[in-house]
Amino acid sequence: MSALFFVLGIPLLGGAVLAWVGHRAYARDVNVAFSLLTFLAACVMTVQVINNGPEFVLDKQFFIDPLNVFLVTLTAFVSLTTAIFSRPYMRVEQDHGKMTPPRMRLYHSMYQLFSFTMLLGFTTNNLGIIWVAMEAATLTTVLLVSVYRTSASLEAAWKYFILCGVGIAQALFGTILLYMAADKVLGPEHATLLWTNLAEIKGQLDPTIMTLAFVFLLIGYGTKIGLVPLHSWLPDAHAEGPTPVSAVLSGLLLNVAMYAVLRCKVLTDGALQTPMAGQLMMGFGLLSVVVAAFFLSRQKDVKRMFSYSSIEHMGLITFAFGMGGPIANFAGLLHMTVHSLVKSAIFFTVGHATQTAGTQLMSDIRGLIKVNPRVGWGLMLSVMAILGMPPFGVFASEFLILTTAMREQPWATPFLFLALGVAFASILVRVLPMVFGDTTLKALAHPPALIPVFVHLALALMLGLYIPPYLNGWYVQAAAMLGG
Repeated sequence: MSALFFVLGIPLLGGAVLAWVGHRAYARDVNVAFSLLTFLAACVMTVQVINNGPEFVLDKQFFIDPLNVFLVTLTAFVSLTTAIFSRPYMRVEQDHGKMTPPRMRLYHSMYQLFSFTMLLGFTTNNLGIIWVAMEAATLTTVLLVSVYRTSASLEAAWKYFILCGVGIAQALFGTILLYMAADKVLGPEHATLLWTNLAEIKGQLDPTIMTLAFVFLLIGYGTKIGLVPLHSWLPDAHAEGPTPVSAVLSGLLLNVAMYAVLRCKVLTDGALQTPMAGQLMMGFGLLSVVVAAFFLSRQKDVKRMFSYSSIEHMGLITFAFGMGGPIANFAGLLHMTVHSLVKSAIFFTVGHATQTAGTQLMSDIRGLIKVNPRVGWGLMLSVMAILGMPPFGVFASEFLILTTAMREQPWATPFLFLALGVAFASILVRVLPMVFGDTTLKALAHPPALIPVFVHLALALMLGLYIPPYLNGWYVQAAAMLGG
């Protein structure tokens, strides 16, 4: 039996179990246990694919290959560490009266279902099911963002639902156009939305229909990625939802939407034999990097600031994949990995910092290194990592992206350097007083879970210094599959 059944079945079962017992004190441990089992199943599946090659499951409805297998493992890993982080975090929220037993039940059950929807989106071979998974992920995260039931969280959830609902509708129209193009070639008797079937005949797909399809798909899934100007839901959702939700939204969900765009880009490039898809991605990506960098300088809420940082980094990833080619694709995949690790680590430390200060305003968070040295150093090191300081992995991926842009897209290089410089200064000037300033804050009643922070940072450091051969081989194979 394929390990994929366990990868998808465990979080689905976990959602059902936690819908029953999610309000009880031990539910936090049950949530971690299901996340751990999912991660172990993902590791087994990864070993199977490494040893035996790409795998089809359930009559080609699911497909595991070098492009998605490690993304599945990364998603399961960050879901596990976020569940570990949320144990003491949600306990403090419960002590403060922000989380009642019904809300805890909703949080725990939706957390597992959210993991299921992301893993489903990565593993399905059917482009229609990818759309269904993205819509299901939207619905589960709407409930997670609104779990505090404050006016601000409800407004943020409603805004998220409306904007992403409109975006996902555009993606549905693009999927229908893709089906129309495939049906002309394959006919009604074949499964025309299976990606592997489409990849075999991509050169025969109608270029005009594929152009329209990719435009709608990029706009639709680009809304979920947070590309400018489709980004306005993201800062609100991050700022008003629980911090564990911010970590998985920023570190994981954006990757699923990017993965959907990449699958569609491969088909579009094959049909058009022109760089149109890549040029669109470079345009949206560069715009996102520049706009997000300048918005960073205006933020007062710490979670909103780091949500704009996510927009900036996803724009950089989009730009890299838009350039295409083995080096840029390699750099984009590496950046997806290290961004997921480092940004989730940042939200872990920010969550404990905001609970310590009782506010998300950066002007009121001071002296974290004196209150809790581990939280202070965790935040400082995480910020240095996400800003691209060597020897962390973000530096390596950004170096590859920038040097490739200098050679292949020199017109964009000044904008990238300007945006990265503005982002560096905007974040650092706000974080330094938060970590090293004078304070009268007191430590939290429950010790924070900081092991996930330093594990993530250790992995990000390793990827900046040394990429294991099997992981490097995956990056190379996946980069080659993306072409460009």
